[in-house]
Amino acid sequence: MNALLKQTLAGLRVLLVFTVLLGVVYPLGVWAVSRIPGLEGNAEGSIITQDGQAVGSSLIGVDPVAADPAKDPWFHNRPSAGSKDVLGPGDPSSSGPSNKGPYNEDLVAAIGERKKLIATREGVQELQVPADAVTASGSGMDPAISVAYADLQIPRVARNTGLSEEKVRQLVADNTSGAGIGAPGVTVLKVNLAVRDAAGGAH
Repeated sequence: MNALLKQTLAGLRVLLVFTVLLGVVYPLGVWAVSRIPGLEGNAEGSIITQDGQAVGSSLIGVDPVAADPAKDPWFHNRPSAGSKDVLGPGDPSSSGPSNKGPYNEDLVAAIGERKKLIATREGVQELQVPADAVTASGSGMDPAISVAYADLQIPRVARNTGLSEEKVRQLVADNTSGAGIGAPGVTVLKVNLAVRDAAGGAH
């Protein structure tokens, strides 16, 4: 009986110690590390703010929807496999790939349709549309696009905002970083905010 009591008390002591360590000390330690200057933004979701208001996250791409598609002033993200329409916008509350292989008929058809729609929107030939413009990322919410896809959209954005192409090109360059896999990428939300500010916030 004494041995059972000792084992029970030892077990309770271990439970109490690990409850304090893993339920109190460890969470507080992680929280404290997240408050270190330079890490706080990442810990809070890499939120982008403008005029004191949260406008999105630099980690989550949400494709903008133009009020008038014929006068679309926005740079666009990659398509999302989870969107209802072939070009999106995607649903930021869920993410994931289509899991369709490169020879899947539905995927091939979707890529072909996306290529036609983007070529028409940008006023270029289908051969000029880069691969990331017509293929979804693994998450379906990639926040960045290739420099080639951003360059393709510059003339339309300039035309519909009243900005010069040189100005829009500079804004793209200012928001280009190593965000892409193996190549520089342009964070769409940041460049759209920069365009809106440069155009006087009219869009």
